[in-house]
Amino acid sequence: MANGQGNKALQKQLDQALKPYVDSAWIPGAVLQVQYQGKIIYQKAVGYAERFDPAGHLLRKPEKMTVKHLFDIASLTKVTGTTTAIMLLTDQGRLHPDDKVCRYIPAFNTADKKEISIRHLLTHTSGMYEWYPLYYRAETRKVTYDLIASLPLKYPVGKERHYSDLGFIILGQIIEKVSGRSMDRFVYEDLFLPLGMPNTGYRTNNNGWPRAIAPTSFGNPYEHRMVKDSSLGFVFKEINPEEWNGWRHYLLRGEVNDGNCWYACQGVNGAAGLFSTAADLQQLVNLYLEDRKGQWPHPVSRNTIELFLTKDQHNNGLGWMMDPANSFMKNAPPGSFGHTGFTGTSIAVVPAKKLSVILLVNRQQRGLLPSKDYFNLNPLRKQVFEICMKNLN
Repeated sequence: MANGQGNKALQKQLDQALKPYVDSAWIPGAVLQVQYQGKIIYQKAVGYAERFDPAGHLLRKPEKMTVKHLFDIASLTKVTGTTTAIMLLTDQGRLHPDDKVCRYIPAFNTADKKEISIRHLLTHTSGMYEWYPLYYRAETRKVTYDLIASLPLKYPVGKERHYSDLGFIILGQIIEKVSGRSMDRFVYEDLFLPLGMPNTGYRTNNNGWPRAIAPTSFGNPYEHRMVKDSSLGFVFKEINPEEWNGWRHYLLRGEVNDGNCWYACQGVNGAAGLFSTAADLQQLVNLYLEDRKGQWPHPVSRNTIELFLTKDQHNNGLGWMMDPANSFMKNAPPGSFGHTGFTGTSIAVVPAKKLSVILLVNRQQRGLLPSKDYFNLNPLRKQVFEICMKNLN
């Protein structure tokens, strides 16, 4: 274990890693939390929650970032909510990853989709589209679910890994079918409240939460580009980019950034939509590390946790990324796992060290760069992770 002097060295190096990103306004701000062997050894907010105007100019009175700010955690929803919910239902014997999807969703009982299993959805090997502008053809979750089931597969089932938002939206539908409740109610009532995560949930702007929320972008400029710029590779012959114009044109604070979640699913689906804090996400991580102070009313067995954290042929677990080639957990030892979110969020966990690194950055608030992309956080994620690995034995 790192001693007090070692912790001071780590803290100084982490401070130095974050500082240039904020000082140079490459990012508006960030919250970084590091836990080691059951103790929080670093927790800091830097920079600002809101720092830029719609034109990308610095605000005269920016909003300071705090460790209590909620972030739109984007695809961390897939592991924080959806994967953990499937894990809980598996542990309760209410479903199993090897169940066929058509057992729960009859629309998948077709020649091309009947062999797709829950495991295929969790491991992104279902063959489904990576992404599709669902809001061009759907306005409610029900219609969205039906639309996804009607789309043709893009790849062979079970053969290749292609990261798919659509697969996780269907996992959310399965959770609703099995639990008999909406996705947002089930995860909040059966996961987040029992785990001591009261600041985690969907549609925070509708719940009257008196919490500070870090905003994301002004509207959806990058998703607008995904629809209209064919060079990004998203081309759908049946979609006319000009036939829908429901885009938002204001700063998104408390509204999920992901367009499919907001426009087509009313802010709730299995791929995106959750808001959370670093402290709440730590509680979720501690469930997997079995490092909880109290007894969760619905304990998950170690066997089930290990089932979800067993690598497949593509070097990933069920829901969780486990490939040490990923920059946010570069060269991590066996058993390590984590995930990232498009808004700028990431979790990296190293069970061998009982170490977790939670980095939340509101990178989208700066706006698109001249390249029409958002700022690339991979170097910062890699640097932070390497500092922790180097300083903690």
